[in-house]
Amino acid sequence: MWPLGVISFLLCLVPAHQQFPRQCATQEALRTKECCPLWEGDSSACGARSGRGSCEDVEVSGQPDGPQYPFSDLDDREKWPLVFYNRTCQCAGNFMGFNCADCTFGYFGENCNERRESLRRNIFHLTRAERNRLVSYLNLAKQTISRDYVVVTGTYREMENGSNPMFADVSVYDVFVWMHYYVSRNALLGGPGNVWTDVDFAHWAPAFLPWHRVYLLHWEHEIRKLTGDTSFSIPYWDWRDAQDCDVCSDELMGGRSAQDPSLISPGSVFSSWRVLCSQAEEYNNRGVLCDARDEGPMRRNPGNHDRNLVDGLPTSAEVEFTLSLPNYDSGAMDRSANMSFRNTLEGFGDPRTGLGGSSRLGMHAALHVFMNGSMSSVQGSANDPIFMLHHAFVDSIYEEWLRRHRPSPSQYPESNAPIGHNSEYYMVPFLPLHRNREYFISSKDLGYEYSYLLDANQRLAESMRPYLDELQDVWPWLLLAGLCGGILAITAAAAFLTAKRRYRGSSWPHRRSWRNALSLPERQPLIRSNETEETNHRNYQTTI
Repeated sequence: MWPLGVISFLLCLVPAHQQFPRQCATQEALRTKECCPLWEGDSSACGARSGRGSCEDVEVSGQPDGPQYPFSDLDDREKWPLVFYNRTCQCAGNFMGFNCADCTFGYFGENCNERRESLRRNIFHLTRAERNRLVSYLNLAKQTISRDYVVVTGTYREMENGSNPMFADVSVYDVFVWMHYYVSRNALLGGPGNVWTDVDFAHWAPAFLPWHRVYLLHWEHEIRKLTGDTSFSIPYWDWRDAQDCDVCSDELMGGRSAQDPSLISPGSVFSSWRVLCSQAEEYNNRGVLCDARDEGPMRRNPGNHDRNLVDGLPTSAEVEFTLSLPNYDSGAMDRSANMSFRNTLEGFGDPRTGLGGSSRLGMHAALHVFMNGSMSSVQGSANDPIFMLHHAFVDSIYEEWLRRHRPSPSQYPESNAPIGHNSEYYMVPFLPLHRNREYFISSKDLGYEYSYLLDANQRLAESMRPYLDELQDVWPWLLLAGLCGGILAITAAAAFLTAKRRYRGSSWPHRRSWRNALSLPERQPLIRSNETEETNHRNYQTTI
């Protein structure tokens, strides 16, 4: 495991690449609507001198949205990112990032020309060292304030068109909590309690799966940069047919507290985690955005959920039915969509019939409800680190569907999807910019694979990893025992040869002579007479 001092040092060396870079959260950047930071490698905007990218106008799609959101020019997320910036870095080749300092997904190296495929493993197939590293990295990200980017705490109008910037510092982990809140929050129509709830730029519509795919890729990338460990990959939790929260142990994501079942066990580092952006109703009542303040401890009470909404965790049969649906989306492409793979996987289509608008939740949504705590609110769900494990498995099901059905790119809607979900829409709130259609492709094209989608022999090897790891722990002791046994054998053989040489030239000694040969010379007899010996034998027998 990397020492914390080394990790902290590496953090200071490597810039981040998420939304609202610190360099773009200034009056000047907001006033000019330009976010094209310098690349430190050549001190030019977007690394232009080195051919990494250039500062360009942002062009957004003019395709019509669906009827679910009947407003325009009201929410800062509309036509992202034009409310804040109309010029950003556009990176060339395999370069990526808000200043083109990083490599696009699946590429590594100083010049981003090293292609490498990462493997996301079942969390129960990680070695002990990998499990410890996962928990350590998560906690480090939670405790480390980002030096490179901030989160917005007010609307552009509240900022007086940029003259009064409203941003807050958060940790590396919490920027992802904030991002998930911001993309799914209600639209503020002006004044306390005046909100529009039927809007979400990453849920309830086609972009649900591509958006969360990009979200996980950025989170994984950020952990690698924070720790310097480019081999790190997000593990997944395969929750099919589980009867309880298998990952809720102090060794993994934290067990249940004996004092309060809704809190995390004090034996886990996650018991100290605090949440933010989790009080959607309060923000709506006040007509404000989350201000990124501490809102109390993380909560989780798996299994003690509302059974009118969810029976339990999804089954293998429900996953298989969902995978069998050939259409990515259908109809209005929202929560009412029938026989829609996306809607059924998201949890609003019945996983037994495929009919949309179900009164009971299934698949992805069922697990959120089952966790019965911080994860059960859409906007605040990323506060719980189980969110990452859960969505990695959801993404793997998406990947399996893509490989099974090989959909045409045209299956992803170009127009009339709910706002934010058309194919050419830029994903909120990412900088660098990503279009939805760009992630309607296989994970292998993005540089990663899932262990359970490997061939049979590779899957068997993966499932054996923890046991081989345990054997490695025992192996030094087995080796030591073997060495000790060998030394004893050699010692015995040497004694045997020594004795044999002593009697060289004479007949091989009888048993008594052999015993005497191996005895050390005595300075005086231990037994003075036969009488003493007989007395001792009688006393021994008497004792018996």
